[in-house]
Amino acid sequence: MEESGYAVKWGQGGAISFLVPGQQRATRLRSATLGKGFDPGNIRDVIAGKRPMPKLDAPAPVAPRRVDLIVDMQEHQINEYDQLTTEAEAASARFHVLTEQLRQTEADLAYTSELMGAVVQYAKTRPVFDEYKATKYSKRFLAQHEAELADYRAAKAALNDLLDGAKLPKMAQLKEKRRKLAAEKKALYAKYRAAQQEMRQTVAVKTNIDYLLGATDGRKNKEQER
Repeated sequence: MEESGYAVKWGQGGAISFLVPGQQRATRLRSATLGKGFDPGNIRDVIAGKRPMPKLDAPAPVAPRRVDLIVDMQEHQINEYDQLTTEAEAASARFHVLTEQLRQTEADLAYTSELMGAVVQYAKTRPVFDEYKATKYSKRFLAQHEAELADYRAAKAALNDLLDGAKLPKMAQLKEKRRKLAAEKKALYAKYRAAQQEMRQTVAVKTNIDYLLGATDGRKNKEQER
């Protein structure tokens, strides 16, 4: 043990203690401290091959340190548990509101882009229908341009579905609307990411505090049962 860097101390009655560099109090070699099977006699028997190495108990989970939790709360300018609960609920609410705003903006942007595509397709296929109409719906013209007229009918149907009775907007208006929606989405996404991080941090602090309070209550209950 000395070769490994441990300080070995011999006490009355042959008691042995070890001191790790930087450790203030020595650890005495006895089963009451280290667990069953770690008395000096047991260790000698293991070295002599008279008994197997004693099994070590799995370490108990370590509760979050109070000082860490206090620092977390101070960083968030939170001094009371009720305030922490309010902040966690408010952070979650802000995140969900921004999530819905971002979802709606993305849906409006997708709709505007789809409508612009339908307007372009309608404008491209409309001339062939105008020619067909000018021939007073000639069967010969229909036979020659059947595929083009089918494209026109599909474009018109798509446009009607998207507008749902509304007036056909000008392309310049649609472009400006799409530009504004794209800028709004970018700004909302930045707020969304910030709100998400704030919510995660606040909820994590509250979870740690709840854990600490639960662990403390558990110890108090055990002491009362005794």
